[in-house]
Amino acid sequence: MKKRIFTGAGVAIVTPMNADGSVNFEKLGELIDWQVENNTDAIIICGTTGESPTLTDDEHLKCIYYATERTAGRIPVVAGASSNDTAYAIMLAKESKSAGADGILCVTPYYNKTSQTGLIKHYNMIADATDLPVILYNVPSRTGCNIQPNTYLELSKHPNIVAAKEANGDISSVALTKALCGDNLDIYSGNDDQIVPILSLGGIGVISVLSNVLPRETHDICQLYFDGKVKESAKLQLDLISMVGALFCDVNPIPVKAALNMMGKNVGSCRMPLCDTSDANLERIKNELVRLNLI
Repeated sequence: MKKRIFTGAGVAIVTPMNADGSVNFEKLGELIDWQVENNTDAIIICGTTGESPTLTDDEHLKCIYYATERTAGRIPVVAGASSNDTAYAIMLAKESKSAGADGILCVTPYYNKTSQTGLIKHYNMIADATDLPVILYNVPSRTGCNIQPNTYLELSKHPNIVAAKEANGDISSVALTKALCGDNLDIYSGNDDQIVPILSLGGIGVISVLSNVLPRETHDICQLYFDGKVKESAKLQLDLISMVGALFCDVNPIPVKAALNMMGKNVGSCRMPLCDTSDANLERIKNELVRLNLI
């Protein structure tokens, strides 16, 4: 069996910002500690929810180094090492190794996109350049590039490509991928409303936005399932569906940052072009936080 980075719920952690728009590392440290204390199974730093597209190169690397130092081995740290430039993704992968990350998360190339053959070459070049375990990230709604099941099968043959964060929303495709790849590719849900369905197909967890506000409960959805308490796991998933909907009522991470600010976490705003959400959306988020006794 390949090296498994984590099972359960890994938080796609937000990047807190100061009032002047700079990264608030002190607040990031507080969030990491709070996540660890509330049973989060891994920290995923500099992903989409962490606003990686608008972090400078220096900020991106500093966030990875800071996260590994602050986490201090308590749980694994997965570093975002994504780019639509293969050479740049390789640089990020190497820096993530130097920073002490336990694995890397690599989204499919965006805008320029590529063919399925290009995906195989792109990911194999990254995996060849590092001995860190690689999690593929498939989110075609953002990238316009979808990893097909047979492409997963080919990529799963690489010893360093260990898992996929699957956020294409297509359960049938996930089932076929798992049937083809078996134990050669672990699957994490990339959608918080599909945790239990993907676990039921042999998935091993979730890389989660929801965990930013409900770390213990998101962990529990997975742990209950692993413990054979499927009904309890499904009930908790369904109890949180409306919260998940609120966290995606606008472009991620706009709503989750709004939620954290309402909870007193003071993570600041998103960087442009992501702007503050509407009053109606804020009310929806607030109502869910009140319902769940988070404020």
